[in-house]
Amino acid sequence: MLITHDTECALDILVDLLNTAPEAGGHEALPDLAALRDFVLRHRISDVGPLGAQDLESVRQVRRTFLEIYGATTARQAADLLNAVMARAGTTPRLTDHDGHDWHMHYFAPGAALADHLAVEAAMALAFIVVAGERERLRRCEAPSCARVFVDLSRNRSRRYCDSRTCGNRLHVAAYRARQREASPAPVPAG
Repeated sequence: MLITHDTECALDILVDLLNTAPEAGGHEALPDLAALRDFVLRHRISDVGPLGAQDLESVRQVRRTFLEIYGATTARQAADLLNAVMARAGTTPRLTDHDGHDWHMHYFAPGAALADHLAVEAAMALAFIVVAGERERLRRCEAPSCARVFVDLSRNRSRRYCDSRTCGNRLHVAAYRARQREASPAPVPAG
C-alpha cells in the first residue's frame, strides 16, 4: 500500500491524539492548554494561532469522534462518519510548501481552528485508508493491559502491539519466563 508522507504524518498525529484519551492510557493526557500546546509543538503542526479553553474542548471532541471512527465495524459506517467530519470541518484542499517542506496538500482552510485542522487532516488520511480497502490496518494493541491504538503500516500487516519495545517486549518476556518455568525440572524432595 502506497501512503504518502503527508498521510503518514496525519496518521501519526491522529494515533497520538487518540492515545491521549483516558480510555487509552488510563488518564487524560490532554488535561490543560499547556498539554495541548505541547502536543502542537511536538508534532510541529503549522498554522496554529493562540489557543484557548474552547480549543482544548474542541480537540477533545474531535478525539471522541475519531475514537468512534476507529471503532467502526464496517467501511460504510467509517465512510459515513468521515464524510460528516469533513463536511463539518470545511475541507479546503490546497498545495503548500511552508517551513522548508516540499509541495504537499493541506485540507484545512488557512487560519482554521486547531480542532478543524486536526479533524480534516485526520479524516482525509483515514479516507485514503478506507478507499484503499485497508481498514484492517487500524488496530488496537493486543497486549491485555493496553488499550492504545496504532496504524499497522508493515508490509504483511503483522504488527500486533502499539510499541514492540513496551507491550510487545513485555509479553514476549512473560511468555519466555513461563516456558522456562514449565521446562525446569521439578525440585527433588530432600530426604
